[in-house]
Amino acid sequence: MVKISDMREKEVINIRDGSRIGVIDDVEVDLGKGIVTAIIIPAPGKVFSFFGKNQDLVIHWKDILKIGIDIILVDLKEVE
Repeated sequence: MVKISDMREKEVINIRDGSRIGVIDDVEVDLGKGIVTAIIIPAPGKVFSFFGKNQDLVIHWKDILKIGIDIILVDLKEVE
């Protein structure tokens, strides 16, 4: 079992091109079902998660392939 607080320390990597996407800033949870539905990566250029022009990147749970000790592998067709 992985704690949400532990996930915030992991780096997210896209397996399609090997690019580093970033680290998890927040998670989206379905409280009715009690499950995590997505992870949220802050947009590039955001300072302390407050300032920034771009939208955050939301990665849906179905796109997460593997959660390892240090990284999370995802399969994204296109990263903005």
